[in-house]
Amino acid sequence: MKQHVNKVAAACYCQLRRLRQIRRRVGPEVTTQLVLALVTCRLRYCNSVLASLPQSTVEPLQRVQNSAARMIFNLGRHEHVTPCLIQLHWLPVCFRITYKLCILMYNIRAGKRPCYLRDIMQPTIARVTRSGLRSH
Repeated sequence: MKQHVNKVAAACYCQLRRLRQIRRRVGPEVTTQLVLALVTCRLRYCNSVLASLPQSTVEPLQRVQNSAARMIFNLGRHEHVTPCLIQLHWLPVCFRITYKLCILMYNIRAGKRPCYLRDIMQPTIARVTRSGLRSH
């Protein structure tokens, strides 16, 4: 998966370099829309397969997201990007993966996804009793 993540990150950086060349001509609103269309969609596409990977494997995608936010807000390399991510309403990549899995599981349980997904899903015990916490 590391190779896949690196290829996605490289493709995103390529798009960011191209967008950086036209950023001043199109304005911040259009730049934001182009970043959403060309970069963040690549970060989000099928990212649920990256669940439970080590943080070091997913980190290149987070760096891409940070670079995209820096470009939108015209920040320097060493300026804090967290307030920009909050203003853009962008979850960090690892939390986005978790969110996407939660939405998928909810839709499976609610019957909004194909039956074959519901058939392979195995629910776990919803609540842990106090007796289950004791060692015997």
